Amino acid sequence: MLYMEYKQQIMNLKRSSNAIILAHNYQSPDVQDVADFVGDSLALSKTAARTKADIILFCGVHFMAETASILCPDKKVLIPDLSAGCSLASSINVDELKAWKREHPDATVVSYVNTSAEIKALSDYCCTSSNAIKIVKSIPENKQILFLPDMFLGSYVAEVTKRKNMHIWPGECHVHAGIRADDINNMLDSFKDADFLVHPECSCTSSVLYHMARGELARKGHILSTEGMMDYAKTSTTKQFVIATETGILSRMKKENPNKEFVPIKEDAVCKYMKKINLEKVHYSLLNYVYEVKVPTHISEKAKLSIDRMLAIS
Repeated sequence: MLYMEYKQQIMNLKRSSNAIILAHNYQSPDVQDVADFVGDSLALSKTAARTKADIILFCGVHFMAETASILCPDKKVLIPDLSAGCSLASSINVDELKAWKREHPDATVVSYVNTSAEIKALSDYCCTSSNAIKIVKSIPENKQILFLPDMFLGSYVAEVTKRKNMHIWPGECHVHAGIRADDINNMLDSFKDADFLVHPECSCTSSVLYHMARGELARKGHILSTEGMMDYAKTSTTKQFVIATETGILSRMKKENPNKEFVPIKEDAVCKYMKKINLEKVHYSLLNYVYEVKVPTHISEKAKLSIDRMLAIS
């Protein structure tokens, strides 16, 4: 089936089943084109929570579909490919977190949104890169904090807040683990007139934020949300931008700003899990109502507490 045929059939299926398609910024351009909303994990969670659709088709990775299921227990949540996982979320499991909590029984657990529902259920707070500092600051200074699983984001938060009693889990994302300060400085040196934009709400820039906080970069960047980044690119007189995030967002930036140039920090900063989803799988998922993601009630009720706290502070 050709692209336009897939696109038309997907649109028809959405209408007939009262479905909404949510796509993460890292999805391919074809998938973003059929989505009703494109954004980062926090914005997608908020959109899922308020939608009136009966079916939510989540074009992202598994933990995101889980979050939608937790926030919308009365809706059918689908993901086009069950193998669309997350290397960062997989860097800690339930047994490891339980053991870590036993070592620090009085600590407050702050889990990054890139975690499984089971991990969120064992956490006090969920967070994103954009509100992690706010959440940590809201916790009494004498309370120990277990921060997981991203060691770069945790180190960045500790650096900014000067918190001395944060314990940080040594997890990392397979994309951002390869972005180093030297890579960034070399790129910025090559594009001296470009603006440097850093997306704070995606895991793949947390190492960049850490380098910025430590003063290891030759030039300061603009730390912006998805829409902030889009608005900045539209209104700025600058014609060239160096972008520190997964390369999937570039298609949207170029589409909305055809006369400007957007250069990725690394061409290979690609999330292989996000790219598992394509138009054929989206069509198959809507046609056959697969694959449903349903979080068991005893887990979702506990996990929702940490997610609600994240949404309240965001």
